[in-house]
Amino acid sequence: MKIGIDLLWVRPGKCGGTESYIRNLLEGFLAYDKENEYILLTAKNNARSFRKYTKKPMMKLIVCNVTSSNRMYRVLWENIHLDAVAASCRVDVLFIPMYNKPLKHGSGIPYVNVIHDIQVMHYPKNFSWVRRIFQRYAYWNTCRTTDRLITISNFCKNDLIRHFPFVKDKIEMIYIPIITKESQLDFHIIEEKYPIQKDRYYYCVSSMTPHKNLSTLLKTMTQEKERKLVISGVGGREEQVKKIIRELHIEERIVLTGYVSDEERDCLYENCSLFLFPSVFEGFGMPPIEAMRKGKRVVMTRKTCLEEVTQKKAVYVEDPFSVEEWRKKINYARTLPEEKTAFREYEMPAIIERYIKVLTAAAERTLSSGAESRTCYQRRDCFGIHSER
Repeated sequence: MKIGIDLLWVRPGKCGGTESYIRNLLEGFLAYDKENEYILLTAKNNARSFRKYTKKPMMKLIVCNVTSSNRMYRVLWENIHLDAVAASCRVDVLFIPMYNKPLKHGSGIPYVNVIHDIQVMHYPKNFSWVRRIFQRYAYWNTCRTTDRLITISNFCKNDLIRHFPFVKDKIEMIYIPIITKESQLDFHIIEEKYPIQKDRYYYCVSSMTPHKNLSTLLKTMTQEKERKLVISGVGGREEQVKKIIRELHIEERIVLTGYVSDEERDCLYENCSLFLFPSVFEGFGMPPIEAMRKGKRVVMTRKTCLEEVTQKKAVYVEDPFSVEEWRKKINYARTLPEEKTAFREYEMPAIIERYIKVLTAAAERTLSSGAESRTCYQRRDCFGIHSER
């Protein structure tokens, strides 16, 4: 079976958890799928970051004439050309690990989409009116027309069914695969880069969007005298976060790292005192699990899927916006011993097996009907694309 994967949307270092998710998945396909072939449809500006996955002949890179940074043009290009490009590559199923499915799909290729959350339905004020309209329509269109839909937590599955009841019979929940590695980075390198000391800082991995609730965490730090707070993440309203830091006069206690490599992030996990996660809306929430796998004590909210995916093994605040409760729970967590949590539900082999099963089921009708419906798309040069090994 030949599986196409849409990666045009990836802006390296700027997509947060969704980028980590798809890269983990690609690593899993490489390691555990010995039968299928993968066609990675990439953009001109992100192709280099995916070349490492072509180290085995099972994965081939197709570079499309579009850039991920120009989102409006990229979405337009996908809607007009993506289906035809996939057909020209003669894929049996097209996997789009995002919510946006192209309108034009005359090739007969079955689609499998992933919806990570429908935040816009809960926090519309966090989005411009144009994006609100676009995303609401995209969710509806994808739920209506995709052949199979994957979502990443039971919370998200139930949320989608509540808003789009007609998707019930085609939706499947598969947790995100999480890769946990020991950092090979010497902490002295971190100390030289940031003004922190080992076990003398709290750590948080988060974008700067309002639903991440960083403002409450920053207010909590006004009474903290012994430790700093390190926040790693990109996207959202960084200037607003910096403004809050200045207004609270806690510049000396807060370290904003921006984007960090996986190795640097892992080193920051391993040497922090506690991991804090104040978010009030997540489709999954990888960082607390990554921290707990490394043995770190985690203080976080119970909101949306978070108690589900952390399996009630963290320290939870009942009121996410209560500074007093955050202080109490942080002090309590510091008295607990560190202990690694395995979270075997997020290990790669079983998750990859389930993905292959869904993709295979969606492709069955294409595999049985042959390639007749795609014979008109055999010339790739008309789409401005080229292949790489």
